[in-house]
Amino acid sequence: MKLKQSLSMLAALAVSATTLAWEPSGRVECIAPADPGGGWDFTCRSVGQVLEELDMVPGNVQTTNMAGAGGGVAFAHTVSKRGSDDQLLVAASTATTTRLAQQQFPGMNADMVKWVGALGADYGVIAVANDSKYENLNQLMDALKADPRSVKFAGGSANGGWDHLKALIAAKAAGVENLPRIPYLSYNNGGEAMTQVIGGHVDAFTGDISEATGFIESGDLRVLAVLAEDRLPGRFANIPTAREQGIDALGPNWRGFYMPADADAEAQAYWVNAIDELYASDEWKDVMARNGLIPFHPPANEFESFVRAQVADIEQLSREIGLLR
Repeated sequence: MKLKQSLSMLAALAVSATTLAWEPSGRVECIAPADPGGGWDFTCRSVGQVLEELDMVPGNVQTTNMAGAGGGVAFAHTVSKRGSDDQLLVAASTATTTRLAQQQFPGMNADMVKWVGALGADYGVIAVANDSKYENLNQLMDALKADPRSVKFAGGSANGGWDHLKALIAAKAAGVENLPRIPYLSYNNGGEAMTQVIGGHVDAFTGDISEATGFIESGDLRVLAVLAEDRLPGRFANIPTAREQGIDALGPNWRGFYMPADADAEAQAYWVNAIDELYASDEWKDVMARNGLIPFHPPANEFESFVRAQVADIEQLSREIGLLR
């Protein structure tokens, strides 16, 4: 009898030990802080699909598009209404840290959420419609030097956001003066911005290679430069860098997630490990290759400090080019 009781107790302990580790149950939600068609939407949908393929979620990952204020609506929603939701991930990127650096989320800062991890980086591009008169980056920059208001840019970030900054970084490196006079039109996502460029309503697109892929492949969009150290691999290898055209401009954009600050610590650990496993998978490597993402995955214990450092760096850059006083 005592042996049976001991075995029963051991079995109960084993069951409780296996149930202590948190796992998602029911619906998992990923908020993309923009309309469909942009980089945040790409992050949610592509990561959600791979999580499903790897059986790391109990069902589908639901993508919720929540556009507004350059990601501010989603950030405020997470902080104020979803503070302890263990099954919520929110797509983030350098665009997110840019808005935080410029204090564009009133009363909020990077410490109000938990930073989960990054799954690659997406380099910035400057592109024009296929029939544009600008055939290379220097021609476009020469036009800006002659008149900063002569070239209108469109992007998926808010005014002063990361897409806007990429155009200004390139213009500054090219020697363009009076950077605040360069027109920038903000749209809810990169897809909408590119449509305006292709339609001839705006001169140039500033965004990321992953969101431009479809328009590049269709022949509607011509990339003048990728803002990378070297040419991208594979099918993007024919796109010249800004550097090889004599303009020392870089614009990497990491892709990743944050989650509510009051989510359970075990839930955070689960999602951090899930992102680690996903990043190492062949399925995700295929996604990266198809969309021009480059390796970027700081260790979990370094990602939060990376985010804080990037916020500080972008704040300084924003002051230098007159976007922040």
